[in-house]
Amino acid sequence: MKILIKIMATFGGFGYLPLAPGSVASSVFLLLRRFCLPYSPSIWEEISLFLIIFFSGVWASEQFSRLVNKSDPRQIVIDEVCGQHLSIITLPPSTLNLIFAFILFRGLDIIKPFPIKKIEKIRGGWGIMADDLAAGLLARFLLEIYRLIS
Repeated sequence: MKILIKIMATFGGFGYLPLAPGSVASSVFLLLRRFCLPYSPSIWEEISLFLIIFFSGVWASEQFSRLVNKSDPRQIVIDEVCGQHLSIITLPPSTLNLIFAFILFRGLDIIKPFPIKKIEKIRGGWGIMADDLAAGLLARFLLEIYRLIS
């Protein structure tokens, strides 16, 4: 069971990378999304995938935190994957859209403007996931504004 927790929480081990594990996990997710899913999924497929990532991420993050006895270990990157996914739900999967989504999401996740910084204080698996969901939602909102005005 420990190995499953580690694989899920670290997105297949990317969380163990010494440099920028969250950015690497986000970019790997986008590459998988772009090249392994060559069609635009339905909203129900998108939501289903998001919910699977989210709820398994809450569980795995909580369990991994207990294993290493830290409240938010840097090895956990499933939260970045989940937030990155939220930023692209229903977004046409062009390379340019995915690059913009990556830059916006990672920027917001790293800078943590209000209210993301406040959300980060929630404890446990829910808290680990929550700030990245807020960053993903804000990134998606900004992407939609850009799409509307361009």
